[in-house]
Amino acid sequence: MSLQHAQDEETVDPRRWWALAVIAIAQLMIVLDATIVNIALPSAQKALGISDANRQWVITAYTLAFGGLLLLGGRIGDLYGRKRTFTVGLIGFALASAIGGFATEPWMLFGARALQGAFGAVLAPSALSLLSNTFSDPRERATAFGIFGALAGGGAAIGLIMGGLLTEYLNWRWCLFVNIPIALGAAVAAFYLLKRDHIEKGRRIRLDLPGAVLGCGGLLAIVFGTSEAVSRGWGDWLVLTCLIGGAVLLLVFVLFERRTTHPLLPLHIVADRNRGGGAIAVGLAVIGMFGLFLFLTYYMQVVKGYSPIMAGVSFLPMTAAIVISATGIAARLMTRVPTRTLVVPGLLLAAGGMAWLTQMKVDSPYVGMVLPAEILLGLGMGLVFMPSMSLSTLGVAPHETGAASAIINSAQQVGGSIGTALLNTIAASVTASWLVGRDAADPLVVNEGAVHGYAVATTVAMGILLAASVIAFFMIDHRPAPGEAADAGAETPSRAAAAGASPETP
Repeated sequence: MSLQHAQDEETVDPRRWWALAVIAIAQLMIVLDATIVNIALPSAQKALGISDANRQWVITAYTLAFGGLLLLGGRIGDLYGRKRTFTVGLIGFALASAIGGFATEPWMLFGARALQGAFGAVLAPSALSLLSNTFSDPRERATAFGIFGALAGGGAAIGLIMGGLLTEYLNWRWCLFVNIPIALGAAVAAFYLLKRDHIEKGRRIRLDLPGAVLGCGGLLAIVFGTSEAVSRGWGDWLVLTCLIGGAVLLLVFVLFERRTTHPLLPLHIVADRNRGGGAIAVGLAVIGMFGLFLFLTYYMQVVKGYSPIMAGVSFLPMTAAIVISATGIAARLMTRVPTRTLVVPGLLLAAGGMAWLTQMKVDSPYVGMVLPAEILLGLGMGLVFMPSMSLSTLGVAPHETGAASAIINSAQQVGGSIGTALLNTIAASVTASWLVGRDAADPLVVNEGAVHGYAVATTVAMGILLAASVIAFFMIDHRPAPGEAADAGAETPSRAAAAGASPETP
């Protein structure tokens, strides 16, 4: 063994796979918590007296706070150290989950979900940054991001299954209580397993507070306006004010970030066509996927009469397809083929799954209608999430990985929030229009109207996925570095860096 090779081996963290386990558990908790309450939502709605118009806030409050604050959370990790922010995020998430589990009023549950989202916004960018900086060898990086991407795409479906189990055998409150031991256990493990990366006070740069207000405020306004359109309509003055105001705030944010010395979001990160294309692909994909989860949850339980546990289990094939696609296909091909060759077909497969569901009827069989669509969607999402997550921090300087991680996480969470609100609005509006002049007292008629609304909203989701495939095709042009596929297993961190494969390359 050469001296250089020995030195390279010494720089590799021997506990990196244990660290991956801790990071993966935290990521799974973050993602599944966006949907674990979906199955429990009918029970929670009845127990707390939540109206139909406001029920979506159990989901949207989480994704809104998460997506709106991710830019700030990512930069805090860059300034104060990812291990510290990762641990604080886990402890805060556990506390917020406890508050939500003991909720006695709707506002208490909404507030707890928002608090979960806020701590998740601190936790998620640190998790992706820690993963990126821990794995620089191409093959190990592909494996690690394959697992991470599978959890990012499949965690939402796993949340539906866990929600069904907990709701049926315990009650809806355990969908929140379950986070407490997971988060606290991961925090203890993180303290011992993750490398210390504390940044001394004298070396920290100033936090861009004006940028945080503009960027986070713009995202919050847009998602709030979209959510309010469910009950107020798209032409309502409050909805229009929020949407237009949010767009203006984001425009001012971009202009401000171009001039400030220490930007919250260095624009050269998002200006990279591969990172930008990957973020757009993920954001648009999640818009369709999260809306679909909401529709299928109510379709299974309300229309088909499935129990919460059966409704959750019905999503298991989608989860399995995502895991197989991300770890068995994408992870193996990432070092061999251009990233576009994975992402674009993935989006087209997912669009095919949506197209299948547009034919959904009240009496459609699960095996003949829902199952094929889930498999197509799962296979597609695995091909989208895994390479896009890897692209998000590839080639980013270590002191900016938090901001880069926040971009892809923002796309995922804001996409989920907008998707839930937008597609729910479309479905509700179409259903209301369809019921005009019909017997709304007849349960069969009501179910037919609901399914008609789901089908139309699913058509919109299909169009969004097709648009995402076109954008990804023209924006993403990343190709694996020469020799990655042939010699990935023997490549050392220093050689990977020389090839441009290390996430620490400036």
